[in-house]
This record gives sequence, structure tokens and C-alpha cells, in this order.
Amino acid sequence: MLTRKQHELLLFIQSRLEESGISPSFEEMKEALDLKSKSGVHRLISALEERGFIRRLANRARALEIIRQPNDVTGTSRAAPSNVVEMPKAKAPPPSAANDVIEIPLHGRIAAGVPIEALEDTQTLPVPAALLGSGEHYALEVSGDSMIEAGIFDGDFALVRKTDVARDGEIVVALVRGEEATLKYLHRENGMVRLDPANATYEPQIYAPGDVQVQGRLAGLLRRYH
Repeated sequence: MLTRKQHELLLFIQSRLEESGISPSFEEMKEALDLKSKSGVHRLISALEERGFIRRLANRARALEIIRQPNDVTGTSRAAPSNVVEMPKAKAPPPSAANDVIEIPLHGRIAAGVPIEALEDTQTLPVPAALLGSGEHYALEVSGDSMIEAGIFDGDFALVRKTDVARDGEIVVALVRGEEATLKYLHRENGMVRLDPANATYEPQIYAPGDVQVQGRLAGLLRRYH
């Protein structure tokens, strides 16, 4: 038997897996269950794991898999206490987290003087599908420290969704004057386009709209530890 909160959490995880194939974050679980802290979520997750209802997938953040649900209760046993609920047997196999890995083009290092289109797709990068979402993607190896305050470091792999449109405040791959590709925050003001770094030692770059072409929006990051 499960407590009411354990039952609610199991249903919430199942619902999110069915919708997107991605486990909810601990913050999302805390808000969904109206808990005061994430420590309460950790306790519920541990209890469900100990009882064999869920499994944490190793080496992956936010990766939970539902592996068992309670069977129907039969017989003449006494009713469960008011703070305990019993779930019916699942009619279909429970969903699992999206574990597919796909290969996307790796265009090399994002550097001055190299338009994205000019880079050859000579390499690919294996990426968990759950990091990408819908659309067509490519990867770039980050060069330099202009985005370190956004958590993007030299040598990281930027996972980019191909698009030529973006909203203000999004991190984009911008092609400047058909020559220089750069990863920056996009802003539009006073009829101009401003590309902002995430490093206080660098100045914003301001261009006429016709000088900047959006070539993608940042969808995620991969980092290798040596």
C-alpha cells in the first residue's frame, strides 16, 4: 500500500512520462504535491524505490522509470486508513524514461570567420534524445569564455535547434555579416540587434538587423569531464 502522497507522486511521474518521455524535476514534483521542500520529494522517491515501484536510471539526471504498480485488492481485508490509498492494476505496461540516443551533426568549434553553412558534417555527436525535443538539431564545440556566466564553458558542446527566428533573451547562434558565427543572448532595441555575452569582461555587440542572421537556438549542453 502507498500513502496518499506516494500515490500522488507516482501518478504525477507517470503522467509526465506519458506526455513527454522525460521525468519531472524535483522542483516540479515539489510544486505538484504542494510540499515545502525538496527533501520531502527525496523521501517519497526513496520510499517508492524501496517498495519497487520506481527505479532511478544510473548516470542520468531526472531519469525515473515506473516498474511496478500495486495489484487490485481482493478479499475481505479491512479498508485502508484514510491516509493510505491503493492503486488499481495497470491496464498497460508503465511508461519508461526516454533513453534513446541519436546522432546529430557536429560542426566543430564555433569561431570567428567560420559560417555554420561552410562547416562540413564530417563528425556526429551521440546525444540523449530527451535533451533535444522536436526539430532538427546540430552541435557546436564552444570556444572561449564569453558565456561562462550562463554556465557555458570552453570545450562544452552546444546543442542547437535549427531555426531562423528567436525571442528576445534567448541564447542563439548568430551569423554576423555572413562571416562570423557567435553564441550570444539576442536582444532587439531601438531598431538594432544587440548580442550580449554572459561575461562581465566583454562588451555587447550591436548591429543593424540586416547584419545578423539567427541560425539556431540553444537547446542544451553536453560537457565531458577528463
